Amino acid sequence: MIDPLYLFVFAGLFTPGPNVILLTASGARFGMARTLPHVAGVALGVGITAGLTGAGIGAVLLGRPALEWGLKLAACAWILWMAWGLARRARRPRVEGRDRPFTLIEAVLFQWVNPKVWAVALAAASGYAAGLPPLAEGARLGAAFAGINLGVCLFWTGAGHLLTALLSSDAAWAIFLRIMAAALALSALAVFL
Repeated sequence: MIDPLYLFVFAGLFTPGPNVILLTASGARFGMARTLPHVAGVALGVGITAGLTGAGIGAVLLGRPALEWGLKLAACAWILWMAWGLARRARRPRVEGRDRPFTLIEAVLFQWVNPKVWAVALAAASGYAAGLPPLAEGARLGAAFAGINLGVCLFWTGAGHLLTALLSSDAAWAIFLRIMAAALALSALAVFL
């Protein structure tokens, strides 16, 4: 029997959000191999965020509205900044020498302001707790999120890489990057929902 936590985490992380959009775009622009540090950073960062949430930091955030509001503003600003960067690249859609995917550290740090990860982690910590001591609960959630998200990240990066075959012209690349930028900007609105 599959633990319902795993199904919830899969559904929460597989659906489009900032990580899915960024990894799909990165897989298309830079390929699978160059995007692997980004993939590893997302999986690690999501695991850390979920682990800390399960260990009790989620309760601290919910109990401090000013801290939660500050996190939401930072998340919205960073996501909009990344969307602007993708939109700007649509003017020159081919990869240039200075373009690169996220590094492992950048991807880990992004999870601290990724509203979708916080929302799924908080829901999992409150709705699927196993009644373990805080550190054990944190380890349980962290391992579930990191393991499941690694597969999710590989899928979306691979999907982006496969899209490269369809993006044979500069016009097709520009349309793709504009769609990814718009989807990313729209995901910033989810911060306040």
